[in-house]
Amino acid sequence: MFWSFLIVTLVLLLFIYIAGRLKPKSATLAQKHVVVTGGSSGIGKAIAVLAAQQGANVTILARNKLRLEEAKTEIQGHLKPNGKVQSFSVDLSTNYDDVKKCVTEAEEKFGPVFMLVNSAGTSVSRSFQDLDASEFKKLMEANYYSAVNATKASIDSMVEQQAGRVVFLSSQAGQIGLFGFSAYSASKFALRGLAEALQMEMTPHNVRVTVAFPPDTDTPGFQHELQGKPKETMLISETAGLLKPQDVAHTIISDSLKGEFTSYQGIDGW
Repeated sequence: MFWSFLIVTLVLLLFIYIAGRLKPKSATLAQKHVVVTGGSSGIGKAIAVLAAQQGANVTILARNKLRLEEAKTEIQGHLKPNGKVQSFSVDLSTNYDDVKKCVTEAEEKFGPVFMLVNSAGTSVSRSFQDLDASEFKKLMEANYYSAVNATKASIDSMVEQQAGRVVFLSSQAGQIGLFGFSAYSASKFALRGLAEALQMEMTPHNVRVTVAFPPDTDTPGFQHELQGKPKETMLISETAGLLKPQDVAHTIISDSLKGEFTSYQGIDGW
């Protein structure tokens, strides 16, 4: 028994050592091109602001033109000297050609994308019986296909440069299915599967994938989610508290730059 335990321990320590050696060195965003979908509000905007503070040139993509301009103005106030920001209004979820056109134009101005943060998405919280069937398709388009389209539009540049970061914003409801989140959880679980497969394909190209699982965060999307949210769901969600988007953004950016595959918030996320 003792020798079996010793062998297992030594194998585990060897695995940890090798994994540590294979992990890429932490990258920097200075003078890099960062693209953030859903960058006009919430966690996406907080990530765009943080990227600007770290010296990146930032592109934000979203649908609402007014919020895009407001976010762009706010981000400009955080840019480093010679830093730049631009915005594009586009529906990320339905037309890949439109998304590809925006990313191509963004790269012509700011250079190849180094980091793509897929933050665009929405949430609806209802019991399965109360959800309209169309909500399942709507959330899959907004939360999953938007990420597929933006990633497809950006990944070739990363492979060509042999460097890059791709971030998918899932959710704690993408780690475990929760009451009232049958449509939302399904769309966020899909991102985990996409991220795992993509990481295997991108590892030889020095492109790292991170999937983030933030809990409830004080954003406009969260406030919208509260409308009609079942009491049971609210009681479950309250146990994890309510985080600030700036804190969530800091963790996600830090984990992505370090090449971490998963990004958690606090002990509940872990």
